[in-house]
Amino acid sequence: MTSGTPSLGVDRDRCIGAGMCAMTAPEVFDQDPDDGLVLLLAPEPPAAHRAAARMAAGLCPAGAITVHRPDAAED
Repeated sequence: MTSGTPSLGVDRDRCIGAGMCAMTAPEVFDQDPDDGLVLLLAPEPPAAHRAAARMAAGLCPAGAITVHRPDAAED
């Protein structure tokens, strides 16, 4: 992970396949065609997609997306 770059994590066991992430940030998330669960396409999304990725994490009804902010730990 690049220092200062937010990274994402997903918990496929927690995911319910609602698809909010893939609709909100399709450059970052997709859905598995077999089971409908989240697929993380960009664990360290580029700056242009970070806001959408954060929004997708907040919209996830199962709380299956985690945003890791390395700078926050240094405060």
